Amino acid sequence: MQKDVTLRLPPQKAFDNTALRRALGISMDRHMVIIRRSIDARRRDIFVDLVCRIDPEKPVAETMDLKDADPQKGQVVIVGSGPAGLFAALTLLEKGIRPVMIERGKDVHSRRMDIAEISRRNLVDPNSNYSFGEGGAGAYSDGKLYTRSKKRGENSKVLGTFVQFGASEDILCDAHPHIGTDKLPKIIEAMRNAIVSHGGQVLFQTLATSLITDGGRCVGVVAKDLESGKDQRFDGPVILAVGNAARDTFRMLVGSGVSVSAKDLAMGVRLEHPQQLIDQIQYHNPKGRGQFLPAAEYSFSTQVEIDGRKTGVYSFCMCPGGFVVPAASDVNQVVVNGMSPSTRGSRWANSGMVVEFPVSVLDEIRDPDLRPSENGPLAMVELQQALEIRTFEAANRTQKAPAQRMTDFIGGRPSSSTAVSSYSPGLTCSDIRDVLPDFACRALSAGFQVFSNQAKGFLTEEATLIGTETRTSSPVRISRDPETLQSITMPGLFPCGEGAGYAGGIVSAAVDGMRCAEIAATMVLS
Repeated sequence: MQKDVTLRLPPQKAFDNTALRRALGISMDRHMVIIRRSIDARRRDIFVDLVCRIDPEKPVAETMDLKDADPQKGQVVIVGSGPAGLFAALTLLEKGIRPVMIERGKDVHSRRMDIAEISRRNLVDPNSNYSFGEGGAGAYSDGKLYTRSKKRGENSKVLGTFVQFGASEDILCDAHPHIGTDKLPKIIEAMRNAIVSHGGQVLFQTLATSLITDGGRCVGVVAKDLESGKDQRFDGPVILAVGNAARDTFRMLVGSGVSVSAKDLAMGVRLEHPQQLIDQIQYHNPKGRGQFLPAAEYSFSTQVEIDGRKTGVYSFCMCPGGFVVPAASDVNQVVVNGMSPSTRGSRWANSGMVVEFPVSVLDEIRDPDLRPSENGPLAMVELQQALEIRTFEAANRTQKAPAQRMTDFIGGRPSSSTAVSSYSPGLTCSDIRDVLPDFACRALSAGFQVFSNQAKGFLTEEATLIGTETRTSSPVRISRDPETLQSITMPGLFPCGEGAGYAGGIVSAAVDGMRCAEIAATMVLS
């Protein structure tokens, strides 16, 4: 009979299968799965909290039951092959409906060579980079699966599907599940192969350029084959699952009469520390994490007052044992992001450290290089792009990133040197205050001092601010009906995932893709 047992053990027992089974009082041949595991490092004595299921009566997580596409059921067009697009396609195949996925970038493995060229030769392919290509931005910038979404059933199915296609079962129980950028590409490829083997179609280097409408409804898209230059027509309801960097698509939507609005953003820097230092701080031990504990993480958030207004400052997408990576999607930009391999084994820790940029801040920006031409639906797109261009100029028009020691930033002085960094294109000593708006720099400075009071040793000259982190979320929201999930101005178009402003990471984007596919399927079948 199935039984759940809650345990609280020291790490050396929690991460040792023999010791764990001994604590449970069960033999090695008894079927047992861990369904919850989290580390409690609030005090010097660290424990791991576990929920173990003995003799489970069914799988811990649901998976996808794919069927061959039935030509009689029609098809749904999916623009974008990130997590929202992939999970939308898999969901359609559960119902026997053919997904046609078009992706401006390359397949996940060909993409790797273009990404390498950013570091090697400062070459950015505008259609194949960290943002564009099979798997979306998450494929080569971490694979973290943590989400604050409360849709437990759908979240569980997303995790179960990742395991179905090759991920470790650890993601089903860890409090902050993580696949790793070294493992995720193979999983994405397995998903694509399954989509194709069941009758779906996946087209790479194919850019959606316009919507096809009939009586005010979206009935398909026109897309350009980027190799041949020829246009192709794809008919069916359209799930628009582009990423948050798809600025040309946002402009096309506005020009097509789709309701789009500017959305609040958070932007700032990547902050990089030695991982050993973060381990010492978080595990309250001068020796670091020791043999059994994983690379330590952190999460900080505070409100500071700048010019009479409360402003949020917080860590974002923390990458223990990871690397800072160049994430530009065009030739005249510098954008940074973070990732970790599955082992989280590098000697660096990094996190986005970002400041809230509400749409209302546009009225306060006086710098002509940053101020958008008008406060319309693409105003935050313009601000985001202007900051990336300014960062490129600060990096001497290369993919080297402007950087400053944390203590120098707090002290208001440029750095003459920086700590050794994981950022492969290299760093150029700068003053981050020459890149970010003044209010953002003051907010970061105040926030860092709050975080340093919470974690002694966090504020150090060994830490480096690397500019700039601008792609935390989409700069737009594509308006949709909350019930039908279709565009409020163009039925038949399903704005979906992170790029549309309805998700914030791999899991929430995948869940949104599944939801949009469920409703699109009923449209095709009716």
